[in-house]
Amino acid sequence: MNKFWSLLFKPSTWLAKALLVLLVFGFLSLDFIETLQPIKAFIDSEDLSIHIGETRLSIYLMTKALITIIMFFLLTGIISEFGEKRIKAIKGIHSSNKALINKAFHIFVYFIGFLIGLNVLGIDLTAFAIFSGAIGIGIGFGLQKITSNFISGLILLFEKSIENGDMVELSDGTYGLIRKTSARYTLLETFEGREMMIPNEDFIINRVTNWTFNSRKGRLEINLGIAYESDIEKAMELILEAAREHPRCIDDPEPTCYLKEFADSSVNFMLFFWLADVSKGRYRAKSDVMLSIWKKFKEHNITIPFPQRDIYIKNAEALK
Repeated sequence: MNKFWSLLFKPSTWLAKALLVLLVFGFLSLDFIETLQPIKAFIDSEDLSIHIGETRLSIYLMTKALITIIMFFLLTGIISEFGEKRIKAIKGIHSSNKALINKAFHIFVYFIGFLIGLNVLGIDLTAFAIFSGAIGIGIGFGLQKITSNFISGLILLFEKSIENGDMVELSDGTYGLIRKTSARYTLLETFEGREMMIPNEDFIINRVTNWTFNSRKGRLEINLGIAYESDIEKAMELILEAAREHPRCIDDPEPTCYLKEFADSSVNFMLFFWLADVSKGRYRAKSDVMLSIWKKFKEHNITIPFPQRDIYIKNAEALK
């Protein structure tokens, strides 16, 4: 069943064409081949028909309607697939713009196919005005989320606020890379290897941090402290040296180190340095720089303090 619907809405090339030819041939055979006229007359007879008001429905008419609908679905699917391949082959257009054009093209093709199919079946389009209120209510309630996610996806593609390859942070703290934007959801690949399908609506109504919106550069921050007995100026020099030596650290903006505060048991520093492409990962670069600082501090006898407590007993004799 899944293969049938996949073939109907997203047909593969040769299967769709073969099925389309068979349907058209079978459809035309009932009307033009004389030997099949008795079959047509039998399935279109009054004995095999029902009447709904002034409308007469027979097995022939219902079969004809079904074949017509399937035929137009296959035809629009082939046209849609053909147009999608041609759009993807266009050079000089961003991938997000191509996705937006593809969606608009699919909607247009299926809408035109739907109207042509109704016209072939002899259905008066003005009759749908009677059901417009019910359809609107159905969309407003039953399809509210689907419609919202679809429109949100179009807004994201049109605004280019989220594109494939961007590194984003969601409101719940989830980090990841955008891999795909579809009509209903956006595929987010986290750094743990998980693939999360986030509804498009969440990117519109919630706060989202796009680390690579205008630039892929990203700033990292390291906070550390040294003992009061250590050389403060030498420590600042070694901290900056460790950042500059990292291959992913860039010179513009250059790394900076600030004396943050004189705390209870340490002199605290704050290091800022920038990466050329933050989407390649932040934690590895931060870990490498911290490890380098640790080694340089040990070589130059600079101590990183840890919490210590001294206990004074006023009356030691009482404990004995």
